[in-house]
Amino acid sequence: MEVRKALTCVLISVLLWAGDAQDSVPDSVLNCCEGDVLFLLDSSGSVSSYEFSRMVDFLSELVLPFSLGPDQVRVGLLQVGTEPHLEFGFDAYSSQRGLQVALERTKQLKGDTNTVDALLMARNQVLKQGVPGGARPDLPRVLVWLTDGVDPGEIREPMARLREEGVAVLVVSTGHGNYQVLREVASPPTEEHLFFVDIDDINIISEDLRNAIIEIIRAERLQVKSVTATSAQLEWRPVLAGTGYYDIQFGPIRTGQTGGTLGPGTSPGTGLGPFQRITRPGDASSAQLIGLRPDTTYKVTLTPKANLEFLNSLQATFTTQTAIPQPEVQTLSTVSVSESSSRSVRVSWAPLLPHLIQEYQVEYSALPSGSLRVIRVSNTQSSTVLTDLQPDTQFLVTVSTRQSNGKERAMSVKACTQEVLPALSDLQLTTVGNESVQLRWKGSFDGLRGYWVTWERDQSQHSTLYLPPNRLSTTLTHVPSRARVCVSPVYRTARGEGLCCTV
Repeated sequence: MEVRKALTCVLISVLLWAGDAQDSVPDSVLNCCEGDVLFLLDSSGSVSSYEFSRMVDFLSELVLPFSLGPDQVRVGLLQVGTEPHLEFGFDAYSSQRGLQVALERTKQLKGDTNTVDALLMARNQVLKQGVPGGARPDLPRVLVWLTDGVDPGEIREPMARLREEGVAVLVVSTGHGNYQVLREVASPPTEEHLFFVDIDDINIISEDLRNAIIEIIRAERLQVKSVTATSAQLEWRPVLAGTGYYDIQFGPIRTGQTGGTLGPGTSPGTGLGPFQRITRPGDASSAQLIGLRPDTTYKVTLTPKANLEFLNSLQATFTTQTAIPQPEVQTLSTVSVSESSSRSVRVSWAPLLPHLIQEYQVEYSALPSGSLRVIRVSNTQSSTVLTDLQPDTQFLVTVSTRQSNGKERAMSVKACTQEVLPALSDLQLTTVGNESVQLRWKGSFDGLRGYWVTWERDQSQHSTLYLPPNRLSTTLTHVPSRARVCVSPVYRTARGEGLCCTV
């Protein structure tokens, strides 16, 4: 009886942990996506019990932020062993609680690494449509392969067939597998879909791998409602969590000419007038378009602007109702930023109309919640320089016009200051055995995310290793004589200048 009570307490703790953890996840992940993700987990005897436990814990953390269900994300798990085993299919769990408990109960298969047969089963799973447990039509499908890289078999052809049939393949290798083979099977771009990491440091790639999955299965929906002669209501699924903003551009087009991208100051394919731009904060899910022309077809483009992520733009077209046209109010046409440095940026606007505009007011603040600063600019100037800014920071800049008729109009744009990237110093290389070398360096800079180590395996192959910021040394094996070894510091936006040594 006491054992049963203890097991019940453990299960309740797991369920409460999963619920509490997801409550703290930003809405940008909770409601971001729609698609099917199948994890292909190496469960063979070449994977130690410790490594298998670490990979299952990694999967648990990786999928925890996602909202599950028929209209959101579905997850499946397929284990690789002598006989591949479908642990659970796409329709098994529609809540994080059930999924987390299922992962906790996953047992290792052992046996041979029969990846080829597992891929055949995976293909059947991700291509089934309209049947229980199968993939959903017209939604993205992702295969995430976690492997120790040991003798996976002839996987090039089945992986190629999956990619040809629209399945995105992402690879995580925790061993020293054949880099060339893994590079060939991962979907392009390889640098975003192929990860090499030590099993002890696997959690450092959680965010990057999750973002790669999100980029593939992100739900893209932009609806236009309540259209009148001069206004329309936009609604979209929120993909930001207050850390950025939504850039909305809209302008008139001719019917049948909905392709292309809105360029500065023009509407594609017409002479009907310039497009307009408005912004909405990162927690918004709707916007009102006003001042539209009656009986006119419009194209609208919504672009989520996040700190680090590149998010796809959404587009829609609609036609306003017929009514008596209203006179157009003069407003700004473009606002842009240039000459960015770590402490300043230049903000420019157009057109310059001193006979209609009394003055310009420029407001700017650091995102997401910095203090607001305001400067006023003469009506004869078309730009100004914002100074004394914080490095490596995004700012929301709004340019307002005060017109002679009393009307006011405003446009916003994001400005980014550059990151300070200190260089690596004092790289030392010591031979510690046959084809083994030890590297030591000095680091610990502000904003440091880690270190990127590269070395030559032979004349045609290179190896890479990503280390956390608290590591200032590592030992490399199988390094040939006279090989080139390099270490570079990695920051949030780019790599800093590194150092290289020859063995």
